[in-house]
Amino acid sequence: MEFFNLVKVRRSIRKYQNKQIEREDLEKIIEAGLYAPNAGGGQRTIIVAIHNKELCETIGKCNATKFDRSKLAGSYVSKEQPSLIDDPTIKSGFYGAPTVCAVFAPKNFLYSIPDTFCCAENMVLAAAECGLASCIVARGEETFENEIGAELLKEWEIPDNYIARCFVLLGYCEGEYPQDKPRKENRSLIVE
Repeated sequence: MEFFNLVKVRRSIRKYQNKQIEREDLEKIIEAGLYAPNAGGGQRTIIVAIHNKELCETIGKCNATKFDRSKLAGSYVSKEQPSLIDDPTIKSGFYGAPTVCAVFAPKNFLYSIPDTFCCAENMVLAAAECGLASCIVARGEETFENEIGAELLKEWEIPDNYIARCFVLLGYCEGEYPQDKPRKENRSLIVE
């Protein structure tokens, strides 16, 4: 897909079919994340791809339990693709996605958050190129602050000085793929 069309077509999807994605597509998406811009070319991000729907559901529930409504800038996301903001009955912050990539970076590194979100952006664009649905989810820091999370981090051999900053949900869209929303005006300025 041509790049400018790709960025206009991709949407955040929060309703997924009960169908696992192909490992070949997952490997392409991870590769795109590994080629993301990163501070000083340090390549500090670590991607853990969870290609297991049941484990995604377990971690997604841990993610949802840490959702703090008091920190929201808005109170509504979408009727077609509702988020935890829209529907408090949703129990998983991963919305039933069959594959989820956790993106980790050093805890006390100044550019840790930008690096991980650049990585995630590359991954969701690669997912769209592969014909997959995706969504970037935050609350990575809190998700693993429990017994289940601590065990997983140890099993995955994540360094102690690393923290999950975000997640990339991957799957196939359940229902109709959302149309684009009109762009808000007055959000850019060119100064010469």
